[in-house]
Amino acid sequence: MPRHRIQLINPNTSQAMTETMAITARKIAGSRLDIDAVCPDEGVPSIEGHFDEAVATLGILQQIRAGEDRGVQGHIIACFGDPGLLAAREVATGPVLGIAEAAMHVASLVATRFSIVTTLPRTVIIARHLLHRYGFHDHCAAVHAIDLPVLSLEDGSGMAQQKVREYCLRAKEQDNVGAIILGCGGMADLATQLSDELQMPIIDGVSAAVTLLESLLNLGITTSKWGDLDFPRNKGISGPYAACLPSSLTP
Repeated sequence: MPRHRIQLINPNTSQAMTETMAITARKIAGSRLDIDAVCPDEGVPSIEGHFDEAVATLGILQQIRAGEDRGVQGHIIACFGDPGLLAAREVATGPVLGIAEAAMHVASLVATRFSIVTTLPRTVIIARHLLHRYGFHDHCAAVHAIDLPVLSLEDGSGMAQQKVREYCLRAKEQDNVGAIILGCGGMADLATQLSDELQMPIIDGVSAAVTLLESLLNLGITTSKWGDLDFPRNKGISGPYAACLPSSLTP
């Protein structure tokens, strides 16, 4: 198989979280893929709601354009809310995957029901919206929130990691599920250890997305441009938004 170059886009501005996810992604990819791990210079330090997603989307689209200009062939949006995913698929030439959608697909392949462990209670609602949108609502038994902010995963205290473990154990014991999805990109480095400890699939969306994206590239399949995910119409967009358009649509 040919070697491919992809980019992992952390939609928030946290370099530490970008590096955490990059380590996991490169470990899964091994020598098969070259992975650029990027995040915007401006925006929000974490994504925990609809406002944060709206702010982050512009940065995601700019990273898509920048990545394709330097030869990247596919993209991963590494936030469990999958912010800007459909817009990113419109502007990208290569395939674009969100880590929530990827994790749900993988979980459905290895278990008939799964639970999700996420960060704040408000993100439970966002996860439920995604389950409906992707058609996995009936596969999900429960969505649990550890009730700590996203950036607590990077504060060095270990408290968030311990709570993730506790809620995964609770889901295994109480939810009658066969798999658990980690509902935040910042949890990417916990999946292997928790899978070994709980003796069940603990699925990290970053790893799932890397593997699925590689498969699409090997198959030579990208986002369909027949229909609503066709490239945006060129109608003279101005300001910073012009940097989000594919090069072929800009002067």
